Amino acid sequence: MTESTSDITMNRIGIVGTGNLGIVLGKQFNQLTSAEITAITDIDSAALSRTATKLGVPETSLYNDYERMLDDEPLDAILIVTPNGLHYEQTVAALDRELHVLCEKPLTINTADAEALVERDELNDTVLMVGYQRHLNPGFIEARKRWALGDLTPKFITAEITQDWRHHFDKGTNWRMDTALSGGGHLYTTGTHVIDAILWVTGLTPKYVTAEMEWHDDIERLDKQSSIIIEFENGAIANVSDSGIVPRTREHIHIWDDRGAVYLEGREWDNRTMKKVNEDGSELSPYMNGGERKTKPEAFIESIQENVAPPATARDALRTTIVKEAAYESAAINERIEITGL
Repeated sequence: MTESTSDITMNRIGIVGTGNLGIVLGKQFNQLTSAEITAITDIDSAALSRTATKLGVPETSLYNDYERMLDDEPLDAILIVTPNGLHYEQTVAALDRELHVLCEKPLTINTADAEALVERDELNDTVLMVGYQRHLNPGFIEARKRWALGDLTPKFITAEITQDWRHHFDKGTNWRMDTALSGGGHLYTTGTHVIDAILWVTGLTPKYVTAEMEWHDDIERLDKQSSIIIEFENGAIANVSDSGIVPRTREHIHIWDDRGAVYLEGREWDNRTMKKVNEDGSELSPYMNGGERKTKPEAFIESIQENVAPPATARDALRTTIVKEAAYESAAINERIEITGL
């Protein structure tokens, strides 16, 4: 029997933070039959008004103080799209009110806060989902079936992600240049995608991290580009390169095992593609070009309705945070860092 509209539970969503991503995800929520953006908060009144117009939210449900929105609005969940350093306190405030949370990555900017959210998440019935979209990409899901959920073992990994952040570094006024809000430089905000993806699809446990970084204005958290070696407990090695001072966005993750390899690749922010390489080096065709996939709002609402873990969890975020923090420590003191806590 087809579910009638009257049988669908409407999830009332509040947005904390506006900007392009908040608008994109807000529109995706409004396209669902079981979700609606009903309130928005932002410290920028002009941006708040523009976003409200685009998402159809009345002036009576607009706020400059997110805690007031959480207290005054009858919400079921919130979407957090603020600077990285605000994510932890805003997530905690929502969980304190028993709301579900979809928080953009990174979940936190230090390991202690990530550990605290994992502990809380695993004791609560509410959904806490992190916005790592590669967990929704069919190519990455297929790769995970091969390794993290399969019986093959990765041996050698190369990964690279690039993006043009030169305007941020040149101007120096964006929140990304304030490590209290960003957590770090390009690796912390963008490189986090490939580190998370490697850990998620392989299921490997990192043992050591060695990193070199080029810093912006000698601030040893504000990296412009980096080179990282991750050694895993099974003996596998990953070489990860990250740059924010090149003119185009490109990404690849190549993972080899005894049966061949999987290549995950993409340009700009288009869907990433996946292709397989046979044991003899020949390439399989056709490539998986991303195909149909859930949006982050779809996956989030599905997790709430079915009471299941979301595609990207707080524990996924913790594992990524631990590796990133080790990379910054290694680059700062020029030493190989042993990973603990995993």
